[in-house]
Amino acid sequence: MTAVESELRSIGELARASGLTVSALRFYDRSGVLAPARVDPVTGYRWYTEEQVDPARLVAGLRRVGMPLAGIAEALRNRHRPAEVHRLLDAHLRRLEDGLADARRELSRIRILLDPEETTVTTRLVLSRTDLAAAVDAVRFAVGADPELPVLSGVLLEVEPDGVRLVATDRHRLAVARVAGTVDGPPVSALLPVAAVDELRALLSPPGPDDSLSGLDGSVSGLDGSDVAEVVVASGQVTVTVAGRPLTAVPLPYDFPDYRRLLRAQLGDVPTYRIPVDGAALRAALTADGVPVCHRAHEGVEHEVVALGLDGRGELRLVDPAGAAGADALRVGLNREYLLDALGSGDGQLVLELDGPIAPLAVRRADDAHAFSVLMPVRL
Repeated sequence: MTAVESELRSIGELARASGLTVSALRFYDRSGVLAPARVDPVTGYRWYTEEQVDPARLVAGLRRVGMPLAGIAEALRNRHRPAEVHRLLDAHLRRLEDGLADARRELSRIRILLDPEETTVTTRLVLSRTDLAAAVDAVRFAVGADPELPVLSGVLLEVEPDGVRLVATDRHRLAVARVAGTVDGPPVSALLPVAAVDELRALLSPPGPDDSLSGLDGSVSGLDGSDVAEVVVASGQVTVTVAGRPLTAVPLPYDFPDYRRLLRAQLGDVPTYRIPVDGAALRAALTADGVPVCHRAHEGVEHEVVALGLDGRGELRLVDPAGAAGADALRVGLNREYLLDALGSGDGQLVLELDGPIAPLAVRRADDAHAFSVLMPVRL
């Protein structure tokens, strides 16, 4: 052992101090996540500094909770920026919670298959009427209209232990929103046809002055002044009651695509760019006279395409989609109508997540981690 090595920890010592196995430390070295301070040029033996113990323990903890390799690497790079690491942890926790909710729903379906004669299980929810209306608005634009894909012609209503998630997609865009609430019953899902979704939105709309009350803050209330929507999922139907007025819908008999798998495949755990934008300002820029656009045809229909890029300060800007891009310049082409739909009313702070010109773009609300849209890019 050299004098330098006497001041270092062997790979075995770091394994014992961190909780990682020796083989795991070798893997993280090969992956570029946790490189040793020194590698013996003859034996190939790895040596680590005392300062690498805490990073190794961080890696061990993230590994135990199933954090993907890219997320572990990002957490290590930002370990001195706690806010960034907390964001990664929150995103991973949501993935774990989503996976548990999926498992519960699937187990409920399996139990029904095993014992179809079993008494029908009913799930009841109590939600904010205002929040449910906002969630419907956040996903309605993404409902598919292709008659050859009826499975996409509705909104997935996915009941979770503490609320409900709404999902819609037409293959070119996907929208997700969530409403917290009180749930009594097992997790369950139902695919509501678009006609029923539109009827639901009308039921949730601010009623006239004679049949309900409106809060001073603009919230929608029932006859008793409450902001409540009751949802019951049972016996192959979904019933929503608002201010004593029920709406019953029969779900579509299709299995909605596994949108979580699609999201994992299309969106990386850590996007290359996370750009805060003012929703109103971006909407104004997209609708201004003279905004640079080009035209692309898809399935015989022509669409206006805009391009988003970054300026020298890393801030978002509209660029000419027909212009030449530099070798390192980021340009993402998007259907202008789809992007405006994803922005919604355009109010509030948004976060745009980009990974490159051929990767999907995510539009997230800064104040709601559960509400987001994903748009497929248009090749420029």
